[in-house]
Amino acid sequence: MKHMKRFGALTLALVMALTACGQKTSNQPTSGSGSLPDGSSSTGGASQAAPMDLAQITDPYLTVSGLAGDEVVARLGTAEITAGELLYWLSQTIGNYLSQFGGQMTTLPWDTEMSEGVTFGRYMLDQALDVAVLHCTLREMARQEGVSPDPSIASELDAEYVNMVLQAQGGEEQVIHMFWASMLTKELYATLNENSNLYDQLQEKHFGEDSGHSPTDAEVMAYLEEAGRYKAKHILLATIDLDTRQPLDEATIARKKAQADDFLAQLRGAEDPIALFDQLMNEHSEDTGLALNPEGYTTEKGQMVAPFEEAALALKPGEISDVVESDFGYHIILRLPMNPDEFRSDCVSYLFQKVLDQEQERLGLEKTAAFDQVNVGDFWTKLQSLQAAVQAELAG
Repeated sequence: MKHMKRFGALTLALVMALTACGQKTSNQPTSGSGSLPDGSSSTGGASQAAPMDLAQITDPYLTVSGLAGDEVVARLGTAEITAGELLYWLSQTIGNYLSQFGGQMTTLPWDTEMSEGVTFGRYMLDQALDVAVLHCTLREMARQEGVSPDPSIASELDAEYVNMVLQAQGGEEQVIHMFWASMLTKELYATLNENSNLYDQLQEKHFGEDSGHSPTDAEVMAYLEEAGRYKAKHILLATIDLDTRQPLDEATIARKKAQADDFLAQLRGAEDPIALFDQLMNEHSEDTGLALNPEGYTTEKGQMVAPFEEAALALKPGEISDVVESDFGYHIILRLPMNPDEFRSDCVSYLFQKVLDQEQERLGLEKTAAFDQVNVGDFWTKLQSLQAAVQAELAG
């Protein structure tokens, strides 16, 4: 199961935003590109789908998937995961995927195999189930440990809902439809917010400051090591045009290499090499990200180009590398120490995720026949039609 650092409580404003923009999400970075992995282009949105008749809908989940919202699609121990929960997370999973390509609605390669026997559509469905199972695991842990949601959540959500109804031109019916467009009901919306609160309470109970199990500095550092996270600064002398990515002429590259060698010689002979490193970096580094990261980059394995990463990880905190060549140019790298206080909350989330994973394994997951009945491509097409109808209603 994928690591989830934190549950985020939903807000009614988010429901309205998701509806207004056709289920776009921003949980992942966007590339600004309109092309998809299969080479097709992303065009259109919910507004381009033919709206369905909202008056004929009594169960939005049944309408878009053929499964009633309360149909059981999986069991975790004796706890049940419904189609409504699965389809909400399926809509979010697909929306997050599309956000990487500009957030545009499009026909996706649902039947393309991503791995042996697993199509793109099935991969999206499995990812959605992972998150639904995580929420179910959390609720089961809370039940077993006698932890209940903060009672104020229900009253606050009721007040928000009443205010939303008052502001909606179409009254409560229009608000219900806006929930549908995000694959939500008022009840599911409340459950997800309660889950966020349960997550915080259980995490604090297991690993908070007063739990007796809050991670020590050594445990935080071990977590950072296991996760491959590190912090470093560098002096970059570019051997390419950083705008066009075209190589510079040989004479310029040779000059840059000589300059890098000179900087390294100065650093090796300096009484205070750290201070000199900062001076040389600020005066000469051609890293375009320096202004945004003057104190260095906090990153992890796989995020930086291989020569940089290998050199940085080979250093101890406070050590300076030799001249390192990458596709970008010549680097001199300073490995920086990590302050465990800055990463303790990340470590707590990591440790709590392990507890959740162990609990899920103990409970055991069983999918029902209904799970395999979900046709992801058909679901997404019908959801766009539902969203188009809600948008038309709002515009009218």
